[in-house]
Amino acid sequence: MIVVDASAVLAIALGEPGGDEILDRITDATVLSVNAAEVILKLAEKGWLLTEAIETYTAFGFDLHPFDEALAIDTARLHMATRVAGLSFGDKACLALARRLRATALTADRKWAELDVGCTIELIR
Repeated sequence: MIVVDASAVLAIALGEPGGDEILDRITDATVLSVNAAEVILKLAEKGWLLTEAIETYTAFGFDLHPFDEALAIDTARLHMATRVAGLSFGDKACLALARRLRATALTADRKWAELDVGCTIELIR
């Protein structure tokens, strides 16, 4: 199972390096609701119409996982373990979901490469 970070989804949507190479790997992937919001907001910040950003995100057909209380607590726990890497809230939340599901976290964020947080991390570039 794969949990896709917002940075990987954005790489696909924006045609960034690594994006095309993962398209076939994400057919059954999961995205956390927090990261889905991040993708849509980042696309809108780049000048996309909000409706266009939403349509682009939903076209991927990801399994959407809700951000619940247990994930909130684990995200907070991850703060200390990832503080030196400078991860965002969304990054930590994605990792918390990957830990819960015993899944691979797929990201374009190189800061994750050296992390040891209890799940497999794979960089797309």
